[in-house]
Amino acid sequence: MFIDVVPNGRSAPAVLLRESYREGKRVRKRTLANLSALPPPLIDGLRVLLDGGTVVGRPEEALEIRRALPHGHVSAVLATLRRLDLVRLLDRSASRERDLALALIASRVIAPGSKLATLRALSEETATSSLGHELGLGAIREAEIYAALDWLGGQQERIERALARRHLHDGTLVLYDVSSSYLEGRCCELARQGYSRADHRPDRMQIVYGLLCDRQGRPVAVEVFEGDTADPATLGKQIDTLKRRFGLRHVVLVGDRGMITAARIREELRPAGLDWITSLRAPQIQALAEEGGPLQPSLFDERDMAEITSPAWPDERLVVCRNPDLARERTRKRDVLLAATERDLTRIAAAVRRKHKPLRGQAEIGLAAGAVIDRHKMAKHFEMTITEDSFAWRRNDASIAREARLDGLYVIRTNVPAAAMDAAAAVRAYKDLARVERAFRTLKGIDLQIRPVHHWLAPRVRAHVFLCMLAYYVEWHLREAWAPLLFHEHDAAGAEAERNSPVQAAAVSPATQRKRTTRRTEAGLPVVDYAGLMQHLATLTLNIVAVPKAPDAAFTMLAKPTPLQAAALQRVGATPAVSSSQPG
Repeated sequence: MFIDVVPNGRSAPAVLLRESYREGKRVRKRTLANLSALPPPLIDGLRVLLDGGTVVGRPEEALEIRRALPHGHVSAVLATLRRLDLVRLLDRSASRERDLALALIASRVIAPGSKLATLRALSEETATSSLGHELGLGAIREAEIYAALDWLGGQQERIERALARRHLHDGTLVLYDVSSSYLEGRCCELARQGYSRADHRPDRMQIVYGLLCDRQGRPVAVEVFEGDTADPATLGKQIDTLKRRFGLRHVVLVGDRGMITAARIREELRPAGLDWITSLRAPQIQALAEEGGPLQPSLFDERDMAEITSPAWPDERLVVCRNPDLARERTRKRDVLLAATERDLTRIAAAVRRKHKPLRGQAEIGLAAGAVIDRHKMAKHFEMTITEDSFAWRRNDASIAREARLDGLYVIRTNVPAAAMDAAAAVRAYKDLARVERAFRTLKGIDLQIRPVHHWLAPRVRAHVFLCMLAYYVEWHLREAWAPLLFHEHDAAGAEAERNSPVQAAAVSPATQRKRTTRRTEAGLPVVDYAGLMQHLATLTLNIVAVPKAPDAAFTMLAKPTPLQAAALQRVGATPAVSSSQPG
């Protein structure tokens, strides 16, 4: 028997219960009943029975979802860990510490938080994702989390050597920069009262960490220093890392002008046999632009880049660049600061002249004026006359004009021979430092939350920073794989073709511009940002389902992925099928 739906002209189709039979060599069918008047759910139930199924009653009596765990982002991260072979990179031998360290890295990518918050997120009773279930971690004790972190810190040198073998080789470019983060508490031996880079928390003790990346911005190694360590003082440790630990005989180290100074070049880089790319400071550029000097603004009447030489830097190449957009921005910013300084100095002059409680005393007036000058950094552009009962100031127009001549100019300094790297390539290499800055923004932002640091033991602080670096390593590859689905640039060759000179700001490829304008990919999928895609993937749940009549027969069922979720999982090599085994 079967249910047949027969068209009925303009009326509703007839739903008939029929059976088939054989009459000689012919197969015929006859109608047993007209089911058209029955409710559709009842008809569907009869169809299931006729197909050999079982009717289980009301839906709430059929199945119950005991747990729905966010799973899509876990699946993507674990698939990326497999693709990067990170499990074997941590340790080829399976161990409890390795599995928990892997969970710490994945959890930092999925939902960064403190170690105790991670413990709660992995525990079965308070799980906030399917990560603990997928890794088969079972019950976790608090001491195990910290033991895994300590174990990971002990593997740092070996893991960094493996990453260097993957991404660095002799003659390669290595990007290096430093940043800092603040700690809670004052008991850590690394904590110092130092410069708070980008955190704007000078009230907290700091640590400093230096990050080595390859040309594309992939992190390879990280080193933690005391919080009052100056940028150049960290360079020697990185040279030792590149030469001794990684066994690289020759690399080109790219660092900013505050990092690779003349003293560091003379005392560390040259003796180590390393090449470098950096830039000159403003006073050095001013010296080159003096009357009769090698740097004259007329060089850039028809071009934006020129290579010069100077006796002050023998055996080195100087590549001078002029960016008109940067020139306009520096002019605008200087005008704003000059106006703000004049406004505040005018108030001080009025306070000196007023009749009621005037500001008096050369020291007091000087302190007030100095505070204004320090706040706006305009001391070189103003001349002030201070007495016991008077205050006068005026702009130093010659100083302003001298600085304005060099607006938009910057000078790349390198010892790499022109045969190995032309001027345009040197400029591109220096501008690649922006990729390290992007890494710091990701580490410090909501994606990975390296700060604040709550650990007090120095080895554990180092392990925490290393953990965050490995998490960024995973996120870097996630962003690369998902670039066509995100607002990111995904056609680097097309973007470079749109830019006439490396001095110009980074261009946007036509494909990326089209994606950003239409908010749709070429396949018609919605374009999102990285955080939005992770949140969307989290709505793909892993459901633990049971039958009330057989409560011990629970099973797992994955929700059906949306087209965007399916595309994102496919791009990292993940399958929507449920897998309870560990990656690798």
